[in-house]
Amino acid sequence: MLENLHEIAVDRPKTIVGPLTWGLDREEVAMQIAKVRASLPNEVKQAVTVTRESERIVETAREDASAQIETAKKEADRVIADAKRDADRILEQARLEQERMISESEVLKLAKAQCEELRNSADRDATQMRRGAEDYAFTMLTQLEGVVGKVMTTLERGKAEIQRPDARPADQAVVVSRDRMRV
Repeated sequence: MLENLHEIAVDRPKTIVGPLTWGLDREEVAMQIAKVRASLPNEVKQAVTVTRESERIVETAREDASAQIETAKKEADRVIADAKRDADRILEQARLEQERMISESEVLKLAKAQCEELRNSADRDATQMRRGAEDYAFTMLTQLEGVVGKVMTTLERGKAEIQRPDARPADQAVVVSRDRMRV
């Protein structure tokens, strides 16, 4: 309050004429304010000093708090940006892994289909080869049967010729050689 009074009466008075201010002498008012100040107990002076220091400390604390809040906001923005980049990177890796797995799955399906097709083709070829071998064996056995039948016929004739009592040895030789020619 003394500061305010000093400011109003001494520092910025409303002057009417010369050194007089509303009928007050500026120097006299300044001296009276100084006396009041001097007569105040030290505790009041210390309280004023402490109050000013407290106000300065509070203002400094406010400035520090504002600076820390700003720093915290910047750090939070940085952490959020880093987390977003990490999340985007992880999502991209997951997408690539998914595509790789799908691709491998498609390749596996294609390989299985081709394997099945090859196996079916091999089974068909084996069946055809078996039928061909069986047909060939049947044909060979049929031909062999024909040859054996002719040999049997020749043997039967030979035996019949030998068993006839009236057969001559010269005629028998001719019959046997003719039968050999047929075979």
